[in-house]
Amino acid sequence: MRLTAEQMRSLPYFFSQIPDPRRTQGRRHRLSTVLGIAAGAVLCGMRGYKAIADWAQSLGQKSRERFGCRREQGHYMVPSESILRNVLIRVTPADLDRALQCWNERYAHERDQDGYPAARGHRY
Repeated sequence: MRLTAEQMRSLPYFFSQIPDPRRTQGRRHRLSTVLGIAAGAVLCGMRGYKAIADWAQSLGQKSRERFGCRREQGHYMVPSESILRNVLIRVTPADLDRALQCWNERYAHERDQDGYPAARGHRY
């Protein structure tokens, strides 16, 4: 499955109301970006922290920008495997579920020719 550009931009928005469980000091990535990338990876079939992190690393600069990644020395940076894991472990599952349900309601009507949700690619 592949995410559209609109879906990439929208995922972080749906996570923007989730409280950040991390300390303020040392935060390098917005919580909504970390969760949006993790959700995008899972929607594209990734399972496990390593697969999610590898998927994130494979994102092109345009996709990273769409997810709202931070910019450092002219390049958009994705969260590392340890950041993804630590955030996913600490966020309240009910908050994640609620945000994903809202996102799914928005995009559930979009299906590809095989009848799968139209969550497509990451190399835009």
